[in-house]
Amino acid sequence: MSFSEDIIAFTNRLKTLKTRIQTEEATKTSMIMPFFQLLGYDVFNPMEFVPEYTADIGIKKGEKVDYAILDKKQNPLMLIEAKCCGENLNKHGSQLFRYFTVTAAKIGILTNGTTYQFYSDLEAQNKMDKKPFLVINLLSIKENNILELQRFTKSAFDVNTVIAKAAELKYNNQVKQFLSKQFMEPDETFVTYIVSNIYQGRKTQRVIDDFKPIVKNAVVQLINDKTSERLQSALKNNDAVPSPRKKQNVKTESPKDEKSLLLNEKMEIFYIIKSLVYDSLDKHKLTYKDNESLFEIMLDGNNNKWICRLNLEEGIIYMNLPSSDKSYTKRKMKSPEDIYFYKNQMCEITKNNLT
Repeated sequence: MSFSEDIIAFTNRLKTLKTRIQTEEATKTSMIMPFFQLLGYDVFNPMEFVPEYTADIGIKKGEKVDYAILDKKQNPLMLIEAKCCGENLNKHGSQLFRYFTVTAAKIGILTNGTTYQFYSDLEAQNKMDKKPFLVINLLSIKENNILELQRFTKSAFDVNTVIAKAAELKYNNQVKQFLSKQFMEPDETFVTYIVSNIYQGRKTQRVIDDFKPIVKNAVVQLINDKTSERLQSALKNNDAVPSPRKKQNVKTESPKDEKSLLLNEKMEIFYIIKSLVYDSLDKHKLTYKDNESLFEIMLDGNNNKWICRLNLEEGIIYMNLPSSDKSYTKRKMKSPEDIYFYKNQMCEITKNNLT
């Protein structure tokens, strides 16, 4: 099964388990350890996944965090603080905060087996942020959550890439929270900004107050309209699917149409590769060239210094990487996230093209 299918199967199992788990220890063994095993970590190898990891704090000796994931040099990559299934995590962040400060780990995870809160030190070096940059509830997991989790798998984990993405996620979530709050109950600053762009008269307090319900209703109507449009589009697409009992002449997409549908995936791969090889670029730039049959990622726009080539065959994306003997290796891709598995090879190819 794919990683996505494994996660879905695991979350379905959690829905049954959560009603039977009563203790923190049962949460660890039945929910948390299997989750990290699913991410590819050997939870029974103390050289990699350490239970009761010692994190001495000041004059307090023998302080222990529930788990630590170590790198090959035995340095902590991630600290994991576990709580009982169903327990509210909001009151437990301070404990992980103390452990985080005195170790080299850049990722802290607080979990009760169903909800995972991911922290880092984006605001101040070696000081864990008060708010998580990512929160995932496995009982109501979304497709984008699975993509984020894939970055934390053993085979794909790269601390620099995760930290760079963490900053984006943090502010992305804050923007969504801000907009959600404004859509529900717009404050004066938000209303004033909108009024200043659409109202030509004096912006008095009375005008601002009068516009508050107008702005709120307009936003609600806009969201409803967009939702309705997407629903109508989905219904039309369903209507276009031929019935198994009745043959219909269905117009198929041409190869050109099919390729254009994959433009988003191509660009996502381009930006993933750019983040992976960023430290190897020196003063050079990563560029791309797209045509109907080939999407090529190269150094400084030079076709002779290509890093990766993507082509489409029968609806499947294939990735080609150059070899030292001027040939290339061809790999089938299930999703753009597959590129994370080739970070080291990408960096090596980039460095070779710098000469």
